[in-house]
Amino acid sequence: MVQQNQKPRIFSGIQPTGRLHLGNYTGALSQWVVNQDQNDGIYCIVDLHALTALHSRTIVPIVEQVRQTAALLVACGLDPERSSIFVQSHISAHAELAWILNCLTPVGWLERMTQYKAKAAQPASATAGLLTYPVLQAADILLYRANFVPVGEDQKQHIELTAELARRFNRLFGETFVIPRPLIRTAGARIMGLDDPSIKMSKSLAEDRKSHVIGLSDPPDLIRRTIMEAVTDSGFETRFERASPGVKNLLTIFEALSQRPRPEIESHFAGKSYQVLKGEVADLVIAVLRPIRERYLNLVDDPGWLDQMLRHGAQKVSPIAISTLDQVKKLTGIERPQPGLQTIARSEGVC
Repeated sequence: MVQQNQKPRIFSGIQPTGRLHLGNYTGALSQWVVNQDQNDGIYCIVDLHALTALHSRTIVPIVEQVRQTAALLVACGLDPERSSIFVQSHISAHAELAWILNCLTPVGWLERMTQYKAKAAQPASATAGLLTYPVLQAADILLYRANFVPVGEDQKQHIELTAELARRFNRLFGETFVIPRPLIRTAGARIMGLDDPSIKMSKSLAEDRKSHVIGLSDPPDLIRRTIMEAVTDSGFETRFERASPGVKNLLTIFEALSQRPRPEIESHFAGKSYQVLKGEVADLVIAVLRPIRERYLNLVDDPGWLDQMLRHGAQKVSPIAISTLDQVKKLTGIERPQPGLQTIARSEGVC
């Protein structure tokens, strides 16, 4: 029987890149912070997902990137006492459920995923892990019986796949999983690259294109320089629906951070040059990110506290994950190991 929560449960995951950016903040992190009092929030640093890029690993160990990401989440306003923040690989149920769901997932469902098709066009990226990435993502969500998953518009297809997998399992084995729904923010959900407004702001592109993103821990002078160099055009159009992509991107950033309505923003910038627009966007971004940067620098300097916080988060949510996995194993005919069996297996050299 599917258990119902007193408060709606939100689950979301984020890869441990160590350099989260403004698009992450407006599209996801700020939404997580706002929702943490009204919902039961579970937030996962998905280090297993990060392994799909093993072939292009940077020299920064994943464990360090996990700490940096955790520090940024807390610096942005996530409260470890009100929300659960943990590391995906610290709870083995994620990988176990992913395998069971893999065995129920038609390959065709995965091959039609938009993000897979885009990345598979690069032969070095076309790994089995990349193909089954959405199934692990589904396991992440379904383990915690989440009602809502905050995502950008480009991730909506993955939540639809998760819901379809949940329905399929429920039909075959009985009501087990909650059917999750995407929670998509309308303003600021899709911030584009400042050097190329035709593509979404991306952490991976930031490594080679310094003027592409605004990092949440960037110093004020770098933020201002990046925004002032943003691509615009030679005109003066500052209406959302008529502006060129670069100008609209700047207006969208202003809208997301100021929370002012579009007509008011259009009236405010009407007849003003793009230099004025860029200057005010830079002022606003710096004002919003300054306290985040200051707190991040303090937190990242205390790895012991970060590790303890992440362990505490895993301890809070692991009973939910274990309960779900036990039910799935029982329904699919897998017997739960007897107490002490894993210890015996290790001592006897069983693998």
